[in-house]
Amino acid sequence: MLNAGKAVKVSIYLSEGSTHRGAPAYSTILDFLFYRGVSGATVLKGVAGFGADHHMHTSSTVDISDHLPIKIEFVETRERVDELLGKLEELAGSGMIEVQETTVAKPAQQSKAKNQPLPAHQKLEGKARMMRIFIGESDRYDHRPLYEAIVLKARELKLAGATVLRSPMGFGACSHLHTTKILRLSDDLPMVIEIVDAAERINAFLPVLDAMMGGGLVTLENVRVLHYRDRNGGAPPPAVRAP
Repeated sequence: MLNAGKAVKVSIYLSEGSTHRGAPAYSTILDFLFYRGVSGATVLKGVAGFGADHHMHTSSTVDISDHLPIKIEFVETRERVDELLGKLEELAGSGMIEVQETTVAKPAQQSKAKNQPLPAHQKLEGKARMMRIFIGESDRYDHRPLYEAIVLKARELKLAGATVLRSPMGFGACSHLHTTKILRLSDDLPMVIEIVDAAERINAFLPVLDAMMGGGLVTLENVRVLHYRDRNGGAPPPAVRAP
């Protein structure tokens, strides 16, 4: 845990189009920091800038809009930063990393949540349960899209993974048809969130989900997990995919 006092701020400057093994570099770096227990990290997106190539990148130029500047910032102890720098240099590729002395006046504190995170996964094979959550794209929770809030909560509680699927057409309890072909309804397309985990973990997540959802539908199915591991052979991070 980060305490008040001397610390180090790390800033990583990337291009939005930078990748690492096929995935966005900023996303890979954020996942690395999360699973290495860094106290917190923030991704900032610039609207214009240039780097070592001296090419101007700006959001007003359509053909290079995927090369806008990205900045990742986090604050940690000097010891933790020294441990992470080698891997960060690899992940940042041609990007720049800045390390700056700073002082933590007030460290962030975890909110006292009623639902405590479940233990981290060691293994998930055999019998399990799939939860499907059907909601609308425009549904909100705590000033953010509901589907995003549900995925973040599932990650916080260390569920095995979550996948967000967006449908081009559908209707729900209100019987209103939502389709990408109707412009005025295109911001409320159907969203499906799929979560697979052990039955007891899914059951523990149900009360949390109930408090977040106003409407929508939740279904449960028994499934069998045949394969669950990351590319390195260990317990994987939650795999979140959004269109």
